[in-house]
Amino acid sequence: MRPLFHPALEDIRPEAILYALADPERAAIFAQLAGAACGRTCSALAEFGERVIPKSSLSNHFKVLRESGLIVSERQGVEMLNQTRCAELDERFPGLIKAILTAYGQFPGQLKGRTPPQ
Repeated sequence: MRPLFHPALEDIRPEAILYALADPERAAIFAQLAGAACGRTCSALAEFGERVIPKSSLSNHFKVLRESGLIVSERQGVEMLNQTRCAELDERFPGLIKAILTAYGQFPGQLKGRTPPQ
C-alpha cells in the first residue's frame, strides 16, 4: 500500500489551507474533527447535513485536507483514523484556523461546547 503524504509543518502554506477550507463540505469535516476529543474515521464523517457524501468525494476531501497539512491520517485496518494538526498550525499561523472556522460558524467550541485550540 502506498504511504500517505503529510507535509512537514514548515512546508504548509496558508494558500493550501485556504483552498482546502474553501469547500463547505471540507470545512464541516475539519470542524467536526477539530471538535472531537480523539481521531475519527472517514466513514464517521460521511454525513453533510441531510445527505451522505459519496465515498469517492469523501476520499478526495480527506486527501485535500491531508495534503494541505490540516490533518494527519493513519491507516488502521481498512479504516483511516484522522486527527487535526490544530496545535501545530496555530503555532505556525496564529489565529488562522479559528478565524476560518468562526467565519463558517463552525468553530469547535460552538460544535461540542469545548474550548478551542489556542
